[in-house]
Order: sequence, then structure tokens, then C-alpha cells
Amino acid sequence: MTTRSSPNPFRFAAVAAPLLAVVALAGCASPGAAGSGDAAAESSPPEVELGAPRLVVAYDGGLAVLEGDTLETAAELPLDGFLRVNPAGDGRHVVVSADDGFRVVDTGVTTEAHGDHAHYYGEAPRLTEVVFAAEHPGHVTTHHGITALFADGTGEVQLVEADDLGDEEPDVERYASAEAHHGVAVALDDGALLTTLGDDESRSGAIVLDRDRAEVARSEDCPGVHGETVAAGDVVVLGCEDGALVYDGAFTKLAAPDAYGRIGNQAGSPESPIVLGDYKVDRDAELERPTRVSLVDTEQSTIRLVELGTSYTFRSLARGPHGEALVLGTDGAVHVIDPVSGAVTARIPVIDEWSEPLDWQQPRPALEVRGHVAYVTDPSDSSVRALDLESGEIMASVVLDHVPSELATVGG
Repeated sequence: MTTRSSPNPFRFAAVAAPLLAVVALAGCASPGAAGSGDAAAESSPPEVELGAPRLVVAYDGGLAVLEGDTLETAAELPLDGFLRVNPAGDGRHVVVSADDGFRVVDTGVTTEAHGDHAHYYGEAPRLTEVVFAAEHPGHVTTHHGITALFADGTGEVQLVEADDLGDEEPDVERYASAEAHHGVAVALDDGALLTTLGDDESRSGAIVLDRDRAEVARSEDCPGVHGETVAAGDVVVLGCEDGALVYDGAFTKLAAPDAYGRIGNQAGSPESPIVLGDYKVDRDAELERPTRVSLVDTEQSTIRLVELGTSYTFRSLARGPHGEALVLGTDGAVHVIDPVSGAVTARIPVIDEWSEPLDWQQPRPALEVRGHVAYVTDPSDSSVRALDLESGEIMASVVLDHVPSELATVGG
């Protein structure tokens, strides 16, 4: 086990940042402001008055794009199949894992930063013609400006510069895994690539390849490898059936407290060296409903377990604006955890109690955080709520025409 220095004390920010509304301060020019030319003014998209990010909600048969402040519907985009949605990494587009491959949605939102505030400009959201063909499209990750698309049916990884996503087909780098498997890939610094190892029967670990795709590191000490996230210091964490695999220039295996202690879904934050993960201990369960989560400390090389007193699912994990760990429990509340102490510091009721369905593709409540706002879906009444994490108040709520499944946010 690698020895690391002690982390700096984790501290939450004391001052709450503005929530979703953006004030148009005097002296800030929009893209079509005076002095930029009449032609530019006519071609510029209109400014979104409330300056909110947009939210993409998947349902059976399509996608709903919502305004992040009011939750009003900006567009309905029909699309068949079971849909999974992922931010594309450029602040505007969303990548959808669909039946025929990875589809690209243009949410229409553009963000311009102006010091301590931002301006938002909006166009009509739409499903673009860009499709990255893939057999059984799976995980999508974005890191170092590169979007990585993993096809479970072939093991092929497609790498695209996030800023190149738009109406034209971008340049794509392809990497072929040795065997097809349910995997994931993460772009690293200097053009390197981390990708999982496995086949159609099992998964064992991960390798790191340099920019020329020569192997520079390998670990096969991560049975059932699944999921990924990035912690502070650009450290990558993968889940295993017996703990976690950490990569910070070299692989380090962190053992779970139990012989079978599966971490399969993680949520990292650039504000914290500690990763939030799920935690299951019953290998033979048809559906285990765990009540403990894991905190993987990438600096101390430890795994701490936290008892919540309620179960949760793989769509329940998120991180707050200060690095706090957030878990949406089946008790209907968002549980706030200090990742350093492991203490549950708050419990914020959001929706009614619920129960996890047996089929993983069936809708269940989901949690997504953008800035100081947590978005929570409730399939029982087809609603979406926007929760102010600072005050604990519901800022907006809407009932959709469809049962929500996954969600992703862009902009802001």
C-alpha cells in the first residue's frame, strides 16, 4: 500500500454563492451589444433572462430539456429506446447512450463568464445529426477536455475533443480493448488513457496507456471493476468487488473492510481527495438495498463506511459545491455528509419515501447537482424539484408529461 502525506483539513465554504439567477451588471456586454456590429447583433442568440443552466431529463421515448431555474420545458426531443444521459464536457452538449450509438443533444445554452458572475444565452434545444456508432453504448466520461465513449459490445473506445462537438462530425481517435466487456475509459493528462480490463464473463482491473498507446501501468487486482470518478489532485478512482483501485501516476489497491465489499458507483469532487461510493456486501442478493456508503480517501489510502439508516440506489450519489457528499435516500431526503469526519451533518427532505425497483432500467429517483442547486426526480408523480442546498428550500417544482429516468445538467 502506498504511503501518502496527511490531507489538509477539509473545510466547507462559509459564504453561500448566488444560486441560479444572474444579475446583468452595468458595463457587461452581451454578444450582440452596441459596438459589436449590427450583423453580430442579428445573429446572436437571445440572452436567457434568469441565466440558469439547462436540465436534460430522459424518459421512455425521448428527452425533455428544462430551464434550470423555473423547470419550464424548453423542448421535447423524441428518441426511442432506453436512454442514458451524460454531460459532454463542453458546457452545452449532452451525450445520450441510445440503441444505435451515442447521440449528441445541443441544449442551446451558452455561458459567458464575467468575473464574479456569468451571462447565459439560449437557443432552441435540438437533437443533432451527430451519432457515434457503437454496439451496446455504455459509459461516457469527460476529463481534460476529452470525451471518452465506451462500447460494451466491442470494447471500442472513441475519444473526441469536447469542444469539437456540434453539428459536424468531429475527429475521433479509436482504441480497441483486448476483449469486449462492460467497461469505462478516462482521458488523462498529456494524451494518456486509462481503460478497464475484462471480457464477456469477468472484469479484472485497468491499464494506463501513454499518448502513443504503449502500456505504462497495469493492475489486475480489481475484480468486477465498475464505475469511475476523479478526485482532487486529478486522482482517478475505480470501484471493485473488494474495495477500490486508485490511480495517481501508479495504481494502489484499497481493500474493503469486508471480503466482498463492492463499490460500483462513485462521485468525486475537485474540492476533495475523498470519493463517495456505494457499498454492497451480499454477493448473492437478487437486489441488495444497502444503507451504508463508502468514503475512499485517496490521500490516506483508507475506506470509511458511513451508516445512513436508509437505503439508496446508483442514481443517489452526488457532490455539493464545497465537496460535501450527498446521498438521496429512499426516505425521500438528501443526506449531507462531511467526507473528512464521516458525520451526517444534515438531512433535507425533498420527496416522499420510495422503494427501489428490481429492474435497474426501471425509473427511480435521481439526484444531480449543479452549483448550489440539487435536482431531484420523483417517478411516482413524474415530478422534478430544484433544491437550494444552502437553505434547504425547494426553489421550483414541475410535473412532467412523462415519467423521468436519468438527468444531466449543462451550463452554469
